[in-house]
Amino acid sequence: MGCKEGLYRKDGREDMMLQDEKILRDLALQYREIANSETNRRNKRLHIAVNDLHMERPVLLMDEIPWHEFACRELALQCRDPFLREMEQQMRQVIYRQKHFPLDMVVPDALRVTKIIHTTGIGMDIRDEKAVNGGHGPIISRRFIDQMEDEECLELLHNEVITYDQEASEERLHKIENIVGDIIPVRLIGDQWCFDTLWDDVARLHGIENMLIDFIDRPEYMHDIAEKFTQIFLDKVRQYEELDLFEGRQDLLHGTAAYTDELPAEDHEGDAYRARDVWGRGAAQVLVSASPAVREEFDLPYMARAMAPFGLVYYGCCEPLHGQVETIGRLLPNLRKLTVTPWANYEQMAEEIGTSYVYSAKANPAHLALNKLNEDVIHKEFRRIVGCCEKNNCNFEIVLKDISTVSDHPENLERWAQIAGEYVHD
Repeated sequence: MGCKEGLYRKDGREDMMLQDEKILRDLALQYREIANSETNRRNKRLHIAVNDLHMERPVLLMDEIPWHEFACRELALQCRDPFLREMEQQMRQVIYRQKHFPLDMVVPDALRVTKIIHTTGIGMDIRDEKAVNGGHGPIISRRFIDQMEDEECLELLHNEVITYDQEASEERLHKIENIVGDIIPVRLIGDQWCFDTLWDDVARLHGIENMLIDFIDRPEYMHDIAEKFTQIFLDKVRQYEELDLFEGRQDLLHGTAAYTDELPAEDHEGDAYRARDVWGRGAAQVLVSASPAVREEFDLPYMARAMAPFGLVYYGCCEPLHGQVETIGRLLPNLRKLTVTPWANYEQMAEEIGTSYVYSAKANPAHLALNKLNEDVIHKEFRRIVGCCEKNNCNFEIVLKDISTVSDHPENLERWAQIAGEYVHD
């Protein structure tokens, strides 16, 4: 690409843009070195082995980092152009992670510009009351206002209308290509994962307590809601396929790596990707307060239909699923990965998962929220996870995510990574 020409030609552009370009080019050189490293290639191979159920060794990842608590020159954004600041942030965070807590992070071999996707929504927007947030982060408490009091509300719900702004997307692509394209490839990507959270979505529109009560008092109404939301989701999948909005070369899958040799499907041709060429993602976190029978009746049959189009499926998020693996595996097609939240019984989950699925262990982020780490607790958690997974021959990964805060002590993340390396290493 004509980056150097874009940098140095004198066409009346302001010095500000020239400075932005210089910043991005310097970062792109560092990013390229990481992406092209042998370590990066090895990490990708390790993730493929875990996801394809022939693990070489477990992998370690960290995601959903509280970057707002990092005050350092390495992460300070300098670009003035808003879009270029986004690209600057993408590279600075990768470079910082590689230096301070790389674990088994895989860095894509191209800078990614996300397609601009618009939706009309489903006819109902979330209304809530937010608690006063005493901190400076994005995590706040909310009380959702009920908009689904009776069956008449279903008439307000409709399929989304998805549109893709190709012109604006390609304009952004070419903008960054013209700056760093001679250093590193730049790629336009679609949606990395298509997430169906039926009951989490309903809870935001109906209120959590109302929803849980209605599972008992108005089960037919709840089935009608589940049917409506499932139809809406499946129509979204249809539109994504027609508009080529699925990202066929997935890197991430909500905190974990999506790398696999089993996707895209064997009959895939060309550059367009269908649902069966990618991972699907499902969860029902709010059902942590309900019985397994509620999940089996009200979530899994609908989730099975929603996930049926996808090549592989990852189920669960923060909800404990011990005692339910057999049912989930029986009802969900193409299931490959299950979450194992800190609130689950690690040992029971390892016995139930065995070698059938990926055991995606989530370390407890609360351990890092203290001014001073309790390292004994972290060691104990690693011993439990690694011990039960090795005992049951699990293909497993350990992911630290949902890190709401480190109490302004980013060094906690570095120390956690060091401890992790004592239990998982080459």
